[in-house]
Amino acid sequence: MIPRRSGCIINIASIAGKGFAGTSNAIYAASKGAVISLTKTAAQQLGGHNINVNAVCPGIVRTALYSEMVRVIAEKEGTSVEEIERRGVASVPLRRANEPEDIAAMVVFLASPGARNISGQAFNVDGGLIPN
Repeated sequence: MIPRRSGCIINIASIAGKGFAGTSNAIYAASKGAVISLTKTAAQQLGGHNINVNAVCPGIVRTALYSEMVRVIAEKEGTSVEEIERRGVASVPLRRANEPEDIAAMVVFLASPGARNISGQAFNVDGGLIPN
């Protein structure tokens, strides 16, 4: 990218890296906070080479891993998967979890010409779950 003087780097972090209290564990949160810090520093260092660097910070995303986590919690608590999912999205202002396509849409935007002057940012895609 540096020799071409053009590029776009999009990191995937998490709202956990921004202090989301509902994160699974501190180690995960720390690793995602490191990705956000890497994003900001790389944007500063690579901007002179016309390279944009941003991060996407998903909230709850309906993936196979999420489904398995919900199943395990439901089993452990002796309740239904539907109840665990309902509780999970109850605190999300838009009252829904992300689909993988929601995260992909932000990545596509950040890779597009419309984002050519955006760099060093960490964008939440979380339905309004955390304020920043």
